[in-house]
Amino acid sequence: MTIDAHQHFWHFDPVRDAWITEGSMSVIRRDFLPSDLSPILQQNGIDGCIAVQADQSEMETHFLLELAAQYDFIKGVVGWVDLKADNLSERLDYYTLFPKLKGFRHILQGEKPEFMLQPRFTEGVRLLGQKGFTYDILVFPKHLKAVKVFLKKCENQPFVIDHLAKPYIKRGLIKEWAKDIRSIAKHENVSCKISGMVTEADWQNWKESDFTPYLDTILEAFGTDRVMYGSDWPVCLVAASYEKQFSIVKNYIKKLSDTEGDKIMGDNAARFYKTA
Repeated sequence: MTIDAHQHFWHFDPVRDAWITEGSMSVIRRDFLPSDLSPILQQNGIDGCIAVQADQSEMETHFLLELAAQYDFIKGVVGWVDLKADNLSERLDYYTLFPKLKGFRHILQGEKPEFMLQPRFTEGVRLLGQKGFTYDILVFPKHLKAVKVFLKKCENQPFVIDHLAKPYIKRGLIKEWAKDIRSIAKHENVSCKISGMVTEADWQNWKESDFTPYLDTILEAFGTDRVMYGSDWPVCLVAASYEKQFSIVKNYIKKLSDTEGDKIMGDNAARFYKTA
């Protein structure tokens, strides 16, 4: 099964979604729903997707769960819950009633690195694993040293790094990011999504070779058992069509065996998010 392990849906709200600015991001200042994505997945031979939260509210979690209940191709949801809440255990017990809710995410890239090291936050993340949920780590390279400490506090929690931790592809910076990524990959409970790359490159002038050293680093560090493809649709549209961003990964994995390619293109995501 081929799975897009990272994409979003939303009813566009100019206040809530203020991060989607006018001008260069105008192409995504509108609604994006399953009826928009379904034909794209079919055209590209993709069987299903994982819908990931874009807003930090439980309303967002329920919005995605409602869509997942209506569309079979949505294989799982990564929602949001207040991981520092006093009633977190009860909230997670409630969410276990929804089989398609696979995990949670907090937008750590918008927080200071030390945010994730707060005892209440790490206690909340540890509770996720106890309740059977995954956690998506969304950070910038500046957060990675804190991530290394964070991982040691949550050793049994299933983690996946979103978007390769957003390396500075446009500026061609790789050395420090690669060092931190290799250290993080030593934790066998951590996987990585090769997603969101085009938006970290020069939106108008990127070329496939720009991504090769970053993909090489991820594959070397995590191996083919802990890497999964994701589109970051519709955010990717500011820099590439679905087909163009997909071709970066498809062309890159041609050097791998069919079995290894199948793992990256869906088998690993199905195992991590328990969609099978």
